[in-house]
Formats: sequence, C-alpha cells, structure tokens
Amino acid sequence: METHILPKDIRLCCFAADSFPDGIVAAFQRLHSSIPNQDGRRVFGLSWPDGKGSMIYKAAAEERYPGEAEQYGAEAYTLAKGEYIGLDVDNFMDNVTLIGSAFRQLVDAPGVHPHTMGVEEYLSGTTVRCMVPMAIS
Repeated sequence: METHILPKDIRLCCFAADSFPDGIVAAFQRLHSSIPNQDGRRVFGLSWPDGKGSMIYKAAAEERYPGEAEQYGAEAYTLAKGEYIGLDVDNFMDNVTLIGSAFRQLVDAPGVHPHTMGVEEYLSGTTVRCMVPMAIS
C-alpha cells in the first residue's frame, strides 16, 4: 500500500449507476457520451455503502470549469483533498474482481476512515488506482 495525497479538492461530473455492480458499465457509458472532450481529464469511480446492504456507485470525470457538471446533466461532487492509501491494479479488465480484492485490503488497514468511500482513479486503459481516505485524527 502507498500513501497518496490529494493536495486540493477535485470537482467532478458524476453519473450514478442504477445498480451495483451491474450498472457500472452503463454509468461510464453515460459519462463518456455526456461529457465532451475527455482528453486529459482525470476519470474516477466512487463507491460507498448505502446503509441497506448494497453500494452506491458513481462514474466521474474531473470538471474543467465551475458549473460544467450541471451544464451536461451530471451531478456535481467534490472529492475531498487529503491523505489516501491505495493500491494500483494492473490489467484490471482481465480480472475485474482484483478491484474488489484491493478495496478489501485497504478497508482492513489501520487508520482507515470507518465509513469509507472507495475511490478508483483510472490512470490508463489498463491500470486503476484503488484508494480510501485515511481517518481524520
């Protein structure tokens, strides 16, 4: 596991998956078809427990300017700056279950926020960085 610092809040344009995990691909398809010019944007997946035994998942891309999310019918969300721990998963498309395994390891780490959000940052078409925020002391 490695520590990653997000030095500033990141404003995102998000589309929620209708279900987890089955709706994830459709959420990313909606994101990519709704938000133009994705070159150079950071792309994320956000997930957290819904309190009812399932997960909420949002496909997200970094906003280029204030109000962009609303302009394209997306939900605006701010990913909080701070300290995260993470694991990179290479060739994730060959075995998507590796992402879940990475998050299970991260959630079990000491100092992880008790009601944590999982953050996937897609670094390339083959590598995803799985991260969770550290608890605030």
